Amino acid sequence: MSLDWIYFAISWILLTWHSAWDAIGVSVDAVLGTNWSWILAIIFLVVTVRVILFPVFVKQIKSQRAMQALQPRVKELQEKHKGDRETLQKEMMELYRKEKANPLMGCLPMFLQIPVFLGLFHVLRRLDPAKQSKSLYGWTVDQFDSASNAKLFTAPIAGKFGSTADELARLGANGGTVKLIAGILVLIMIATTYLTSRQMILKTGWAEDPQQRMVQRLMLYGIPVSLLVSGSIFPIGVIIYWVTNNLFTLGQQQWVLRKFPPMVTAKPGATAGRPAQPAKTGGLLGRKAAPAPAKPQVTTPKVAGPKPGAKPVNPKKTRPAKRQG
Repeated sequence: MSLDWIYFAISWILLTWHSAWDAIGVSVDAVLGTNWSWILAIIFLVVTVRVILFPVFVKQIKSQRAMQALQPRVKELQEKHKGDRETLQKEMMELYRKEKANPLMGCLPMFLQIPVFLGLFHVLRRLDPAKQSKSLYGWTVDQFDSASNAKLFTAPIAGKFGSTADELARLGANGGTVKLIAGILVLIMIATTYLTSRQMILKTGWAEDPQQRMVQRLMLYGIPVSLLVSGSIFPIGVIIYWVTNNLFTLGQQQWVLRKFPPMVTAKPGATAGRPAQPAKTGGLLGRKAAPAPAKPQVTTPKVAGPKPGAKPVNPKKTRPAKRQG
């Protein structure tokens, strides 16, 4: 299956934003060794994609809430079918189907962004000033030359940490500068990737389902670690896209988590009649502690006063009764 339609779509968005920034006066000439019109075009490629996917992101949050609400029933099934994994899986899938909860919805926004990432990766890899053929998915020769010479702090956006000496020579770039800029961006990419997963997990809690918990651990630790290796082959422009996407996700998640706050779940062993206690997560913006129950007020019983007309009794003047001989 040809992916040209993705490359054409990514190219069109990039060129549209680049033309828009040029039209409002963003200089094409490098400032601080940076061609800001192209950097902003990549940043607003992220904005465009995230605005389009925002409804899917909200569905992701609602699906995670539904999965969280089903955790007590999942726990019951795990206890009921302990040791019978096949039956457990069938029962859980039936539960998800009946309650219209989709365990894969949590990863859907990320999967939908993969084609965009691959498209940008492919387009930037073709920005080679030494190429004789400069046809690139609807780009003009001038646009191709402008993008292939675009830089971030003198490092070409088409360069990467693992660029060979021949590639650096064709880009007219300094190897040390490219490695420094790319290395810093890779570290920022790893940190922000970890933080986006951590923010969501700490706010919604760890899943009771082993498969869901495994996915959470993969998102939290596996992907950031893999970026240590794969980050060396990403062009700088792609890393700019990834970092911007992570920062956008952090802000978007914080907004959605405030609008749709996490559910309050009961502690294991809670009995009927007891108030549910919030799960302890210690997130980035942790929940407020539940107020301590009010102490019962101890009231002293009232002593009935003397009847109207009765003589006052003075306990000090009361004499003991005389003994009878």
